[in-house]
Amino acid sequence: MDVLEELRSFRERDLPYSRVLSSMCTIPHELAVKAHQLFIGTNLGDPGIFPGTVELEKKLIAMLGDLLHNKSCAGYICSGGTEANIQGIRAARNVMRKREPNIVIPKTAHFSFEKICDILCVEVRRVSVDEDYKVDLAEVERLIDEKTVAIVGIAGTTELGQIDPILELSKLAEEREIPLHIDAAFGGLVIPFMEDPYPFDFANEGVTSITLDPHKMGMATIPAGGILFKDEIFLKALEVETPYLTSKMQFTLTGTRPGTGVASAYAVLKSLGFEGMREIVRRCLRNTRMLVEEMAQLGFEPVIEPVMNVVAFKTDKAEEFKQELYRRKWVISTIREPRAIRFVVMPHVTEEVIKNFIAEFRKVI
Repeated sequence: MDVLEELRSFRERDLPYSRVLSSMCTIPHELAVKAHQLFIGTNLGDPGIFPGTVELEKKLIAMLGDLLHNKSCAGYICSGGTEANIQGIRAARNVMRKREPNIVIPKTAHFSFEKICDILCVEVRRVSVDEDYKVDLAEVERLIDEKTVAIVGIAGTTELGQIDPILELSKLAEEREIPLHIDAAFGGLVIPFMEDPYPFDFANEGVTSITLDPHKMGMATIPAGGILFKDEIFLKALEVETPYLTSKMQFTLTGTRPGTGVASAYAVLKSLGFEGMREIVRRCLRNTRMLVEEMAQLGFEPVIEPVMNVVAFKTDKAEEFKQELYRRKWVISTIREPRAIRFVVMPHVTEEVIKNFIAEFRKVI
């Protein structure tokens, strides 16, 4: 067996996306794959060698900034939402310069904030959520003190796809002069393309940084996360000297940084345009409604009416269903509060995929 045959044998053991209803990643767009291949040898960590790739990243950041109501925002393409959240909080911490810093986040925040607590040595204060699973504003205000360096709001929670009251969080952040970081890793490329988009972005004066991942609904190749800042002061707060490279300073977390994410994300957004992205989001939302209707016929009620293309259904048998479906090579996920099975209706989750899943799930129950 030659090495490529060996590699194929391992790859064939992976489950195809057509059996995956739990992932916030998807099959990359065909243009993303071609762009990835074209830029496969690039390294944005040494920008003097790759000036074309650097310029392309600037164009992509401007494009994303335009989408998020700040054409002059600063930022870069990174490994994913975890790195973006680390950098968003690290920048806020460095700008605020408080001893024994803390951040105030919703209980529904992504588990990357556990890593942030450990890596950045900041205290993480978790806030409860209301009956709609949105962060409790009164408790946010109560937990803020003179050592708070950032407030966090979520635009598309991982478990339910819910959006926190960003408008009110922004006003609070302005009043208290505290940076507001928005984790829109998933929702950042969904909400702007919805019929009545919630204003979660830089349209709010208090929002200072936003996480958004093109390798999720942007259909770029992995890795292609993103961190965007209101202005360059936050990037400057991240800089370290790089004496032996072609640049004097570096503001990224990782040193070596592939240009593939930049190229693949740019290719998809440039090719489809905002209108093309809007059609893809429409299709995902339509298929989400179809899934809700099919599950209702089987007696399952959603935890909340889906805000975007993420939906969870209440059941005391969540783990049992998950395990049995995985045995049958179908992948869903579960959430703990309340006990429920969770689905993410990505572009690869077509009507046919949903019908095939429902037929299998009917056998399981």
